[in-house]
Amino acid sequence: MKSNEVLQKDVQDAIKWEPLLNAAEIGVTAKNGMITLTGTVETWAKKAEAEDAAKKVAGVKAVVEEIKVESSCNCTKKTDDEIASEVLHALKSNWEIPNDKIQVKVEDGWVTLEGELFWNYQKEAAKEAITNLADVKWVSNNITIKSETASTVEKKDVENAFKRDWTLENKNILVSVSNNKVTLNGKVDSWFQKDEASRLAWKAPGIINVDNQLTVEYL
Repeated sequence: MKSNEVLQKDVQDAIKWEPLLNAAEIGVTAKNGMITLTGTVETWAKKAEAEDAAKKVAGVKAVVEEIKVESSCNCTKKTDDEIASEVLHALKSNWEIPNDKIQVKVEDGWVTLEGELFWNYQKEAAKEAITNLADVKWVSNNITIKSETASTVEKKDVENAFKRDWTLENKNILVSVSNNKVTLNGKVDSWFQKDEASRLAWKAPGIINVDNQLTVEYL
């Protein structure tokens, strides 16, 4: 187990290592594997990048993200109507996203996405498409998944997907399936492995929800 001081420095170094963040003033505190990030950045993309960088550091069990988004330029800030128009254009420009199924709401720079899509990768693509838009302070991705197939998810298919992945093949991940919902329990060595388990489970045909209850226990 890393000490709080070592873990804090590792996360600070990981954040500085990212080209998008090397000049950002992001505060890092560590306590028993829990990382708290504070400070102010110019875009939502930097906010998300800092969280991702912290999650990838060995020994991090949880991330509390308190970074604020505030533009540093003296230019006129976009109105919510202008932001909404840019969000709609970004969604329409991405071929992966059935944009006619997504509703957009913007309030004080806070973007909320709602609607129903067939696949989780489409949901993630919608969020990614608006990450770099100026004056977007936060993105709430409330899109739900409604499978286009009536088949139920097969537990064995998810377990086999984990066995094929070298990062997860030796992990004791317990998979339970209820109709089209998958629940994951057990322990993994890193946040990357936890995210990877979710990513693979979401590929199962017919899936509408993944409840990832895996705990990160750094050895």
